[in-house]
Amino acid sequence: QVVTQKDAVFRPHVLPIMVGTTVEWPNRDEIFHNVFSYSEAKQFDLGLYKEDKNVMTQVIFGKPGRVDAFCSIHSKMHCIILVLENPFFAGTDAKGAYAITNVPPGTYRLKAWHERLPSLTNEVTVPEKGEVKIDFVLGIKNLPQY
Repeated sequence: QVVTQKDAVFRPHVLPIMVGTTVEWPNRDEIFHNVFSYSEAKQFDLGLYKEDKNVMTQVIFGKPGRVDAFCSIHSKMHCIILVLENPFFAGTDAKGAYAITNVPPGTYRLKAWHERLPSLTNEVTVPEKGEVKIDFVLGIKNLPQY
């Protein structure tokens, strides 16, 4: 997996991965960047580096949880690594669509997550054959009406 630094932005902004995954952090800008995290699930600091193919920029994520990564020079650079315990996850596309494939038949709890909204969990039963469609609408409920 790769989180690229380009135009002083981490891409992708959110990266879901499995426990044990190695993430590479290449700098594609001509300026220095740094990648660090003080998150409980993973603490690391890659130091300052420019675009250089000889710089080791890999981090192994061995514990589940949310990892917020930042650049010490550019305060607006932030991304989130979601380290998950099973392979049944997906990010959404630009229209909010997602697909999770090869899920064994059974009943599961499917959780939709957004960094700034409350998460939502729905129970889903996956049949032996066919597809299941689950839509989520995330938002803040019970706000005062004015």
